[in-house]
Amino acid sequence: MDTTPLAIVVVLLLVLILSGVRVLKEYERGVVFRLGSALKSVKGPGLVLIIPFGIDRMVKVDMRVMTMDVPPQDVITRDNVSVKVNAVVYLKVVDARRAILEVDQYYYATSQLAQTTLRSVCGEKELDTLLTEREAINVALQSILDKHTDPWGVKVTLVEVKQIDLPQEMQRAMAAQAQAERNRRAKVIHARGESEAALQLSEAAQTMEQHPVMLQLRYLQTLLEVASEHNSTTIFPVPIDVVRMFFEKGR
Repeated sequence: MDTTPLAIVVVLLLVLILSGVRVLKEYERGVVFRLGSALKSVKGPGLVLIIPFGIDRMVKVDMRVMTMDVPPQDVITRDNVSVKVNAVVYLKVVDARRAILEVDQYYYATSQLAQTTLRSVCGEKELDTLLTEREAINVALQSILDKHTDPWGVKVTLVEVKQIDLPQEMQRAMAAQAQAERNRRAKVIHARGESEAALQLSEAAQTMEQHPVMLQLRYLQTLLEVASEHNSTTIFPVPIDVVRMFFEKGR
């Protein structure tokens, strides 16, 4: 009995089956098109069988969180200052079927949308707001992008403004303003210290006025400090009140 035709049939069946086998990783999903029409169910992960020879065609979709760098955008703020702003966007496909059917190249489309949204949102803010309220700007950007990408099956999880580049003249002006503010604070602190010191001296003067002996003791203490710090001979006039105290005790 000739088994050659049977072997040929078996080999053809194996080739047919193997040509229709696809393996999807844990983070991948497959959208299958049968004769140009997309199937409702999404395949994967694991082993997937499709009809070969052009009847079925499968498009793989990565379901992991992806990082998108938004290149620097020229922005004119509300107070007419020209700056460059760049950002980073974190997005994730939550519906593989819609990501393939509803938009052409969802990653590229989201990138273009992020650039225009970044210019629009930052252009509505003044420079001080842009520099100090970055968290609020991040939330606004994320909300707008997520609203527009939701019909595509794409979820924008986070947007972060990375850097705001200012013109050189604006940087010098802000540095001068910061230096002036530091000088003002230093003068205020110095004036406050002088005021507190004057108050303490005033209280000490009132106390010495009530107790004259304290003034004499303070004078003698000053002489002792000067004598210990300097080796040269120092002549101090002695107040008559100090000498009078010893005379009275002598009598």
